[in-house]
Amino acid sequence: MNDLVFDHLVYAGPDLEEAVARVADLTGVTPVRGGRHVGLGTANYLADLGAGAYLEVVGPDPDQPEYIGPRPFGIDELTEPALVTWAARVRGIDDAIAEARERGYDPGEAFEMSRVTDDGEVLTWRLTGAGGLDGLAPFLIDWGNTPHPTTRELPSIPLLLVTGVHPEPAAVETAVRALGMDMLVRRDARPGLVAVLETSAGKQVALS
Repeated sequence: MNDLVFDHLVYAGPDLEEAVARVADLTGVTPVRGGRHVGLGTANYLADLGAGAYLEVVGPDPDQPEYIGPRPFGIDELTEPALVTWAARVRGIDDAIAEARERGYDPGEAFEMSRVTDDGEVLTWRLTGAGGLDGLAPFLIDWGNTPHPTTRELPSIPLLLVTGVHPEPAAVETAVRALGMDMLVRRDARPGLVAVLETSAGKQVALS
């Protein structure tokens, strides 16, 4: 099995600036601008979670006002910011997809995506869809030769724990295990992810 590791959390909202402000108000740390997803109508801000992982805050890009949806991560259906899914990093995404299918979970086909930084640099990577089982099963991402976002100067919001809630926790755990990973999932009528973060003051807060 290809080794998959936790790559990033996706916190999405219908208003990008509001989503960034929510994170800043909660943690005392303001994510920094990552760039624009040209052709997808979105832009993002980033923060370092530690251990080679990061937080992506994503929402509609005001510099792409003519975009006709749907935008990624169900952004157009959101009424407020929410932790919508997470990503697992792998080298050799096609092999990882094949192995997951053999284990009973299909993460979907891989496709290429890119982001343009404010200084004009184009970053490319390959990934699968936005995460199965209401976003609780991660999507896969392969950065290839592109430097990982955490190699850049990002503000730090230490991640302490990620858990999930879902009406069918066993199904989520089975899918995550098929990817060679683990996540604690409790039963709840409304699915969702909960990340426990450490604030700039050293306190623990939950982002969901």
